Amino acid sequence: MEVQKNENDTGYIETMMKQFKLVDMREQYQDLIREAEESSMGYEEFLRRLLSIEETGKKRRRTEKLRHAACFEAEKRLEDIDYSFNHTLDRDKITELGRLGFLEACENILIIGPPGVGKSMIATGIGMNAINAGYKVLFVNAKDLVDRLYESMNAGTLREMLAELDKIPLLIIDELSYIKMDRERESLFFQVIRNRYEKNSLIITTNLPMGRWDELFSGKLAATAILDRLVHHCHILSITGDSYRVKGSK
Repeated sequence: MEVQKNENDTGYIETMMKQFKLVDMREQYQDLIREAEESSMGYEEFLRRLLSIEETGKKRRRTEKLRHAACFEAEKRLEDIDYSFNHTLDRDKITELGRLGFLEACENILIIGPPGVGKSMIATGIGMNAINAGYKVLFVNAKDLVDRLYESMNAGTLREMLAELDKIPLLIIDELSYIKMDRERESLFFQVIRNRYEKNSLIITTNLPMGRWDELFSGKLAATAILDRLVHHCHILSITGDSYRVKGSK
């Protein structure tokens, strides 16, 4: 049944806002009308305020959706980093990476350091900045990613999974350290790196210096092929020092 238009009909306004999915306008327009009547607000200002309400609400809901889809282990911000504890952290470089120029240029970040020095926190903080800027992000443990790729290959859905990964501008692979890949898993991991080369960005955290990556793969040849694509357009953060977690336990 078509709703008959009537400028004084609240039901019509509510129905149209619901139809066009103007969620925040629908919730707040009556309050804004009362404010406009009390302050003699002009038509143009009223319309601007109404549109701003919807814009703010849509951005908030999109950000919340992106955060949920990112699967962060914990939501950390770059502002939470304690630079006074570890003087090997390059504040200027981390701050610059947090401005996301690397993401716009489809470059990578490699964060290398021992356990507990804040590698995942930095990666997450940069990822949070990307989400706040409207980018899709996925945070995944390296072993979990490789296992999911292997399972997808066996299930005949590998192409679909790789296509979904290709839609994500920033893929964060955490803890590329505690696995030893067989040739099939190594090949699947290489496909992810190759597909993203100069198209989308990666952040990888690892305990292993690049000279020891042959310990992760079948040998130096495979490690070199992966590093060649990863490091070509890459920002490298090398961190040393004590563990935050040990500090916290003390």
